[in-house]
Amino acid sequence: MTRMTRTTRTTRTTRTTRTTQPTTLRTDLLALTPQTLTSLANRGLVKRAEKDVAAGSGPEVTVTDDGTVRGRFPDGTDTALPPGLGLDAADCGCAATGVCRHHIGLVLAYQRMYQRTAESAQEDDSPAAKAEFVDWTPAEFDDDTLTAALGRAALFAAQRVKDRGYVARLHRPTAADPEPRVELPTCTVRFPVPHELGYALTDASAPRRGEVVVLAAWAFRAADGTDGAKTADSATIPAATAPTPAPAQAQAQAQAPAPTATPNTPRTTEVSVGGRTPTATAHLIDGPLRTALALADDLLLDGVQQAGPVFAGSLARAQKALTAASLHWPAGAVAELREQIDAYATRGTHYEAERFALLLAELHARHRAAGHDPVGVLGTKEAPETALRRVRLVALGCRIGGTARDRTAETYFAHAEAGIALVLRKRWELTEDQSLTGHELAGRRLLGSPLRTLATANVVSEHTSRAADRTVSISRGRIAATSVTPLGSAWRELPGSLLLRDTAAHLRDADARPPRLIRPRVEAESVRVVEVAAVETVGYDPAAQRLEAVVRDPAGTEILVRAAYNPLCPGGLDALAAALGDEEVHGVSGMLNRAHGRIVLDPLAVLTAKGMIIPDLAPGEGDTTLAMAQARTADPITAALDSALTALAQAAHHGLRRLTTPARTRLTDSAAALRRAGLHTAARLIRDLDTTLQRDGATAAVPAWVDAQIQLTVSLELHVEGAEGLATAGNPDG
Repeated sequence: MTRMTRTTRTTRTTRTTRTTQPTTLRTDLLALTPQTLTSLANRGLVKRAEKDVAAGSGPEVTVTDDGTVRGRFPDGTDTALPPGLGLDAADCGCAATGVCRHHIGLVLAYQRMYQRTAESAQEDDSPAAKAEFVDWTPAEFDDDTLTAALGRAALFAAQRVKDRGYVARLHRPTAADPEPRVELPTCTVRFPVPHELGYALTDASAPRRGEVVVLAAWAFRAADGTDGAKTADSATIPAATAPTPAPAQAQAQAQAPAPTATPNTPRTTEVSVGGRTPTATAHLIDGPLRTALALADDLLLDGVQQAGPVFAGSLARAQKALTAASLHWPAGAVAELREQIDAYATRGTHYEAERFALLLAELHARHRAAGHDPVGVLGTKEAPETALRRVRLVALGCRIGGTARDRTAETYFAHAEAGIALVLRKRWELTEDQSLTGHELAGRRLLGSPLRTLATANVVSEHTSRAADRTVSISRGRIAATSVTPLGSAWRELPGSLLLRDTAAHLRDADARPPRLIRPRVEAESVRVVEVAAVETVGYDPAAQRLEAVVRDPAGTEILVRAAYNPLCPGGLDALAAALGDEEVHGVSGMLNRAHGRIVLDPLAVLTAKGMIIPDLAPGEGDTTLAMAQARTADPITAALDSALTALAQAAHHGLRRLTTPARTRLTDSAAALRRAGLHTAARLIRDLDTTLQRDGATAAVPAWVDAQIQLTVSLELHVEGAEGLATAGNPDG
């Protein structure tokens, strides 16, 4: 009897959906994919609703003239989805709060109704038969629409953030990735349904949803230049007495023709919204930042050898002052300078003269560019951390570091819903007799699981906070609030922004970013997973102490997988070579960049048919005999720039006051090499540095060293990214 009753209800539902033709097409409901529904609710609710609808236990669907979709479920529950509202604001007769299984089931039943209608009428151009790509922009949402959908409180909160200023990275829709997306400093906002504000998704916690959606819409308006009287730069908050548009009116506003991006509009752009004017930032530039610059100049003059504990304390105070003034990116550079000095003092492998020199130049570059874009160059005054709602993170591997006094584990995760990578950092203090390797740390427990398990798992947590630099903190909270499960096929399900099948195309889209010296200091910015179609060669370079492998992605792009020997992880290179030699290599995660004219991936983990291998956590002593890598020669321009930057780094390492004769000779030789390569501006700057040192002394030569370091750094970056106009790249005074 139960089976007959269910069959009868299924027949009645089918008859209703075929004969009841709506006067208003709900394209917003047709655009909701299972992935979007999962983001709006959770995977369990979606699967249950799919099962109920497939079994004939779905609702009877009717559509009223105003476009409201109604459904009556077999359990007697009535659900309604009015136009212009998201699922969380829709009506349902059940006792659940927020999006429930009845909401999801009604959406799926409505979509199935149109699929059946299209099949019976054979209308291949119907919305259910063919989903067309819509090129649109959330810039179409004016402040009245935002107020009607999100409330005045959300706009007031967003206005306070805009007054302080924020940076946003915009991803415009494409046929392959049709959802406009905005990366804000501490969260991501997506617009999965064209022209509909009620379905906007964010990983921020519920109390901040309205605020961050407004910030995302304002960012698109600022980038598109569509700001009028109510703009991201001069937003006018509606008065408390202003009338609130009705839902139907709000829907009409949202469905108005949208200004679309022109063919020349970059699909990924970065924009600074609001913030301090150059005049308002003058006191900051002349205060904490100038103090940090003075300390950097002292380091440049005296060299890293002379920086003792007293100087390290001065850097710590400068970092604290920069953070208090919300100059987060210079504060990060000062913090890293402290790490470099500490690593040199303890003879740690983390110290690199080239990195030390780059940090000195970065502080000056940010100071020089601060007047043009204070928000983007100096940092944002966003809250240090933003609580996220329930998130699912996919492990991408782990990197082990440390000094004689500590060990650090940086576990990288893909936040698939936001399309970005995050990093979880853990530090362990060591006793005098301890010297832990990565393999020994693999057994240490984080979130109740061994590190080796956490770094190869899916993590679902309701207690997660994300910082502006994309570091993440996770607490276990109450029982079952954080779960750690096996990775499975999660890598294959990552979005195109994280899983690369055409690496060259991805890097071309990223080339529009500002130079690295003045970009926001974001952890895991370059972490990606590259799908591997073939592994061509694997070899070891004994001179550089690194493993090099050439792999190709499905588009045929050649990627150089290059890993340096880490004494804290002696078995790492052996494990990496074995993983890349496996018969089935599915993908490699790591930091993706360009170097020496090639695409280079610094690997974190390798996914093979046998599972996920993390070199830094692998056992072994590094005693496996590896095949030799093929010798590679750099192009003349790269070689000349590298040689000159090495000479400048050695000058900073020793200190301009303590330059030896060989160090000066290296400077003059590098200037000659630059001139032979056709880089006349760079050669002149090196010669000017040498001349000033001899004629006016070390103190007067500091600006000349900074000019040369910035010029050569930006030139090399543009060269490896394939930019034109190399010889004149970058203005040292900018």
